[in-house]
Amino acid sequence: MDPNQAVEDETHPSITAVNRRIQQLSLHLTPLAPLQPSPQLHMLTCAKAANKLEVDKASIQSYMRGKNREIQEKIVEFFESRPDLQTPVGISMDEHRELCMRQLVALVRIAKIRPFRYVVDDPAKYFAITEAVGSVDVSLGIKLGVQFSLWGGSVLNLGTKKHRDKYFEGIDDVDYPGCFAMTELHHGSNVQGLQTTATFDPITDEFIIDTPNDGAIKWWIGNAAVHGKFATVFAKLILPTHDSTKVSDMGVHAFIVPIRNLKTHQTLPGIEIQDCGHKIGLNGVDNGALRFCSVRIPRDNLLNRFGDVSGNGKYTSSLPTINKRFAAMLGELVGGRVGLAYSSVGFLKISVTIAVRYSLLRQQFGPPKQPEVSILDYQSQQHKLMPMLASAYAFHFAAQNLVEKYSEMKQKHDEQLVADVHALSAGLKSYVTSYTAKSLSTCREACGGHGYAAVNRFGSLRNDHDIFQTFEGDNTVLLQQVAADLLKQYKDKFQGGKLSVTWNYLRESMNTYLSQPNPIIARWENTDHLRDPKFQLDAFRYRTSRLLQSAAARLQKHSKTLGSFGAWNRCLNHLITLAESHIESVILARFIEAVQKCPDASSQAALKLVCDLYALDRIWNDIGTYRNVDYVAPNKAKAIHKLTEYLCFQVRNIAGELIDAFDIPASVTRAPIAMQSEAYSQYTHHVGFQ
Repeated sequence: MDPNQAVEDETHPSITAVNRRIQQLSLHLTPLAPLQPSPQLHMLTCAKAANKLEVDKASIQSYMRGKNREIQEKIVEFFESRPDLQTPVGISMDEHRELCMRQLVALVRIAKIRPFRYVVDDPAKYFAITEAVGSVDVSLGIKLGVQFSLWGGSVLNLGTKKHRDKYFEGIDDVDYPGCFAMTELHHGSNVQGLQTTATFDPITDEFIIDTPNDGAIKWWIGNAAVHGKFATVFAKLILPTHDSTKVSDMGVHAFIVPIRNLKTHQTLPGIEIQDCGHKIGLNGVDNGALRFCSVRIPRDNLLNRFGDVSGNGKYTSSLPTINKRFAAMLGELVGGRVGLAYSSVGFLKISVTIAVRYSLLRQQFGPPKQPEVSILDYQSQQHKLMPMLASAYAFHFAAQNLVEKYSEMKQKHDEQLVADVHALSAGLKSYVTSYTAKSLSTCREACGGHGYAAVNRFGSLRNDHDIFQTFEGDNTVLLQQVAADLLKQYKDKFQGGKLSVTWNYLRESMNTYLSQPNPIIARWENTDHLRDPKFQLDAFRYRTSRLLQSAAARLQKHSKTLGSFGAWNRCLNHLITLAESHIESVILARFIEAVQKCPDASSQAALKLVCDLYALDRIWNDIGTYRNVDYVAPNKAKAIHKLTEYLCFQVRNIAGELIDAFDIPASVTRAPIAMQSEAYSQYTHHVGFQ
């Protein structure tokens, strides 16, 4: 029986249903030839036939790479020349930890790369080094950060000359491997709630470090389980008093505590060290737990930049309150967030590069009796990867700007700039790491079954990056910091206060953004208008301003009945959306600036195309918000959607050049599926074929 021919002699309903089902199933096995050309393929043909931008890859590379490319190339070349220092797939945890330590020592002592010397004096160069090192092995990048940015950075930023003189050389050449012991079992984000104590004993001129309960055990401390010899321990400073209270809590301070003997490497008396064990990722980093039992350290081991204790127990500080001292201390530690935002962009570039190269090489299906087509010619694949590629460019310029601001902050120590960098780093770290975490999974899925092979890197990249959303500040908590700062700026705006640079648009245009949308502009749908940076940035900022105004009104309303804490919790999702919207506005503003400053015309045109896709894709993803307030009329919403699809096709046409412009060494994107087709032999050889 021909299953494609209608059955006319069967009248029983059940038999008719069975035959209909057989007919439907048969179409999966022997599909009918299309009666007319596929509209999607026709559209793809048109997209390819359209004027393709001529992209000067070398020009974009030069514009993006920055001034520290030379030292990055030196690092990559060094590890390429040392097979014994390359991390194999499937390495055990213990072997990985020892390899990471050997890699770090070799980098410093053999390659003569000294990251610690740039932590304060040239942060841009330091972050460039960490990016290159992290591309070799993410665990190595984190271990380097623990040694030089966290342990070493705490000595430089929270200590004084006596500490730098004593510890600098040992930290620099890795003779003094160290830890950053802030997080406790019961307290991570709430640093002011730490329970470890440092009680001053004026008789012996020492501090006594104690872990008062199991919740105060220092937890997830990098370098602690195996290699660390020192730890910067954050603890409440307790001073004896002469009144009835007997002691005075001066708030959280930082102390240098030796944890192992420098010669024998044995754990010192009063200190208990346990191994946190195997983790989801970053198993080359030896995370451990520390418990202190009446551990005595000299008074000089207090990192005393913001507060000091004299021999008779008198406390002095240039800052009058615990909160101000705490804020100053954390402000000096913001470099970790800057580094994570910067590094996360590197993860995104690598994963997008692998996925796009694979999608350009991989061919599946096609029109009848014609060759198979690249899977990047399918609209669904383009919509997975092209906005992600655009985001990688946007994040690159935003992170680059953040590093510049941070470097300026370290030189000038301007109070307003410190506040600006603190909020901006919190927002970018949170937004970029969350986006990259989702994108790593999307890239794996976009590469099908081959993306699941460990050798193709998505698994290790995803697992190693996952914790970026948590350490140096949980992303949800950091977004609340951004929202709180926005609300403060909003209040200051109406009280005539001075706004920080990043928030200038609130002062300049709040009234404009909060007025009713122009009904004529809301219907404009021509391409020139939609691709106008002013329209795009206005749309982003309009959304942020409305969210800010409504959040402030809701908080005021609910605080009357719920109190300030209850009102904040009631509005929490609203506040997080506000913070994300603001950060998206900042990212777009930096991207637009970068496009406008690009000196080469062809590169500027390519970057403009990518920037338009980034902006319009974000607007379309939140089109409901714009429609609800009539900022965008239905015809304009439809035009935005059509233009976003068109831009995806256009970016696809230059996707190869765009990922090459990232200038990521082949050894970094070493996934076999991202290589030329003849290199698939490496992939088959990996699983045993000769």
